[in-house]
Amino acid sequence: MSEMLIDIASWILLCLGGGFVLIGGIGTLRLPEFYTRLHAASLTDTMATILIFTGMMLQAGFSLAALKLGAIMLFLLLTGPTASYALANAALQSGMRPGAEHAGGGSEVSPK
Repeated sequence: MSEMLIDIASWILLCLGGGFVLIGGIGTLRLPEFYTRLHAASLTDTMATILIFTGMMLQAGFSLAALKLGAIMLFLLLTGPTASYALANAALQSGMRPGAEHAGGGSEVSPK
């Protein structure tokens, strides 16, 4: 009985995580400019990481595999938002302003 509850909880978490990945992909394709795309991708990526890795840890049980999955999840939770921040900061420093659009659909680079 408890194995069945763990399997159900695990599959719910895995499906929710997959849903967040799908929503993030759709948001990356549909949103109008760079900063909103980056925002959608980074937020859904972080939440999907938590849900998917928690679901896999439930499937692994109390084992070395679960510990390794936890370490990988921690690494991804530290590096994902940091990479998104670095990418947004680099775009801002290069002159790409939030909200500015041109005919191509992306953001303009301001002249120097």
